[in-house]
Order: sequence, then structure tokens, then C-alpha cells
Amino acid sequence: MQRRDFVKAMMAASVTARAALGQQTAAPAAPPPPPQAPGPLPWMRGLMEAKPLPVGQLTPDAVAQTDAHFFSPQQFATLRHLGEILQPPYKGYPGATEAGTPEFLDFLISASPADRQQMYQSGLDRLESEAKQHFGKSFAAIDISQADQLLRPWLRTWLSDHPPTEPYALFINIVHTDIRTATMNSQAWSDAAHRAGQQTPNIDLYWYPVDPDLRRNTSNNGRN
Repeated sequence: MQRRDFVKAMMAASVTARAALGQQTAAPAAPPPPPQAPGPLPWMRGLMEAKPLPVGQLTPDAVAQTDAHFFSPQQFATLRHLGEILQPPYKGYPGATEAGTPEFLDFLISASPADRQQMYQSGLDRLESEAKQHFGKSFAAIDISQADQLLRPWLRTWLSDHPPTEPYALFINIVHTDIRTATMNSQAWSDAAHRAGQQTPNIDLYWYPVDPDLRRNTSNNGRN
């Protein structure tokens, strides 16, 4: 009887040990899943499908030109002197040079159609060539009387819808109109009109330089 009781006790201890060992080696229970938002909600519609676009490295030359000038140095010098002759300062009003007209036209023609660009370039080149041929010097160096000999034969009286048909005459008359229009629509001209006490409907409408001065105080006189 004692031996039988000993065997039963050993078997019970073995079962208890296996049960305890199983409890120690059992994997921990997984955490409960996080609560799901009720949806789709109206203000969440489309958010899950949106994916950010890949952002690549920008190349500086792809977003800005390194050279802001359209005309060659010789062409620009011819254009500047042409402005001095065709639109000089007068009675307190600025001339083409003081108004920044050559710089503005350089920008304007750079953004113009190809045929207008070609007309300006070939016309300025011809002025330079004729100045050297007739007077032996660059157009930028000739005086007003010499320039008058080159320009006056080509000036025409024409309507806006009936410009001259000869290419060089067209350039001389178009550049004359462009220089006067750009000068009279500049900020310098508008400021001169204010000083003279003129009050016209469009007195504050003018073009800005290509690179405006960001430090300029725009609160003067309430103008923008």
C-alpha cells in the first residue's frame, strides 16, 4: 500500500510540473487591435488615396536665365543713342534714357514674336553699318545732325493699321513709336507729371523695371 501511494504521488507531481512548465513557456497573448475610425467620413474622403509626388533636385538654369539681356552690347548701345535722339528730356519730363526705356525695350523684345525680334536686330545692325559707312564711326558716337541724315529719309506719317511696308522703314517708324510710348508710360514720366500738377485719368499707370527695387516705399502718394 505504501508503494502504491508513492507511485500515485509521483504521477501527480509529474502532471503538475508539466502544467506549470506549459504555463511558463506559453507565448504572451497578442494586444487587442486598435479601434478603427468610423468611416469613410465626408472630410476624409480621398485622403487615403492621395500620395505625395516625388520631388527631384532642381537645376538652377532650368528655372532662371543666367543672362537677362537680349540685344548684343553693340545693338543695345545703338538703341540707347537712338532713344537719346528721338526722345530727349523736355520741360522737366524725362528722356528715354532717364526713363529706362532702352532696358524696358530689351526685355519687351526678348518676349516678343520672332519676326519682331528679327526686325529690331536687323534694324539696329543696319543703323550701325550705315553710321560707319557714312561717318566712319559707330552709331552711338555720331551727333544729332548726323543721325538726322540717317533717320529722316525713313520717317513716315502712318496709321496704326497701315504701317510702312519696306522692312527698314517699318523698323525706324516702329522703334520711334515704341521709344516714345515706353518713355511716356514710365514711372519717371508719371512722377514728372505729378510734380507739374497734372491730373490725368491714367497718371499712375506705368510699367515697372524688370528688376524692381523691393525696398522702394510704395506708400508715397498712395500709389502702388
